[in-house]
Amino acid sequence: MPSMPTTQKRMPTRDAKAALAKLHDYSARELARRSIERRAVEAAIWGIPLVSMAAMRAAFFRDAGARYNDIVYFSQPADWRFQFTTPNASTYYVYFNFNTKDGPVVLELPSAEDAGLFGSFVNAWQEPIVDIGPEGEDRGRGGKYVILPPNDLAGAPDRYIPVHPGTSNGYALFRTIPHSASETDIAAALALVRRIRLYPLASASDPPRHRHIDMSGKLFDGTVPFDDTLFAHLARMVNEEDIETRDLVAMRQLRSLGIRKGEAFAPDDEMRGILDAAAGEAQAGFMEGLRGGTPFFPGTQWKLLENIGARTGFTFQTDDALYIDERALIYYMAFAAPKNLGAGTFYLMGANDSTGHALHGEDRYRLTVPAKVPVRQYWAVTVYDCESACFMREAPSISIDSFQQTEKNADGSVDVYFGPTPPEGQDSNWIYTEPGKRWFALFRFYGPEPALFDKSWTLTDIEEIL
Repeated sequence: MPSMPTTQKRMPTRDAKAALAKLHDYSARELARRSIERRAVEAAIWGIPLVSMAAMRAAFFRDAGARYNDIVYFSQPADWRFQFTTPNASTYYVYFNFNTKDGPVVLELPSAEDAGLFGSFVNAWQEPIVDIGPEGEDRGRGGKYVILPPNDLAGAPDRYIPVHPGTSNGYALFRTIPHSASETDIAAALALVRRIRLYPLASASDPPRHRHIDMSGKLFDGTVPFDDTLFAHLARMVNEEDIETRDLVAMRQLRSLGIRKGEAFAPDDEMRGILDAAAGEAQAGFMEGLRGGTPFFPGTQWKLLENIGARTGFTFQTDDALYIDERALIYYMAFAAPKNLGAGTFYLMGANDSTGHALHGEDRYRLTVPAKVPVRQYWAVTVYDCESACFMREAPSISIDSFQQTEKNADGSVDVYFGPTPPEGQDSNWIYTEPGKRWFALFRFYGPEPALFDKSWTLTDIEEIL
């Protein structure tokens, strides 16, 4: 009878021995604290789409004084006071939050004849559900959309365009674009906005009055708080939304932080300290992540941060994985992604200079935008603070776009300057950056054309001016 093989005990390597010795130096209490802090960091990464939506909703209620079914809009392009993640500074925004706990909600949308109008409905996880406008479900003809509650069995009434968020909460962000910068075209665009209506389906026969609230020039602060209060936002959203199967592991881990569906979130001082540190660590990771990604134009620093979002309709879910790291980075630096990226808009990220170094607010840089940018509507380059992914506060200049009167070079290119002060005689081509802050830029293409995607036109890098 052959002898049975013996099981040989695996000896720890030198590195493993060092790690074990280090663990013995910690008390059980400290080990438990470290375990909770790791889970808190992961919870922040997993939950950042919910937290960001909750922070924006808080601004909707607090700063705009709005209620559900009110519509916030901007009668002027946004300035630094619009403290949401990476908004454009060139378009006229329309924003509202919705909640279907009490039943479906109707949006009446006029036809986009007097101005461009596009955007998306987004659920609580910030997954785009339906696009509107010429590239959306109404094809620019307008119509009635109905936002349906989760697990709605009745469906949309006849002649309504259904929106199935799958969550009770969500929001919509639309952009109206005047045909030109003339006062007449701007007035027509704003008149289009004021014809948008929002009301409960149950009141469709006699819709209640609602308000269009102009937030131009007013602080609208939906920034995510990267401290212990981040988890208060997360706990609130967990309580308001149904639990999905894909999130059951995360829900179990949240219990170690004191977040449990149906229960109040009341961390003690020690837990708040742990959560505060975890939020800061998550933020630092996001800031560093802004510098990564895949170059869009070979050999340049203009990048796409990840390649999962657009392929999955920004659900970040495939048959074999939920890509929470990629999802977190996108919703750290942006909101209101379109359902169909590249149809109406396309964005590129620039967080490094031409040598690959991070962009710093105290230094000076130049971007030369080549002539004949491949867009049907316009292009824009805008600066954001890496710590919040929002406009730099108190910034006198935040963006340059092709609508503006800028100095052009003889070949039709445009030099855009970045720094604390403008170069002499270049005020119209300058974007402010705050000393001591790291920053990044987004270059936007509105109505992108084939030359962008076949790369027969290339955007040059941001170069430091020494």
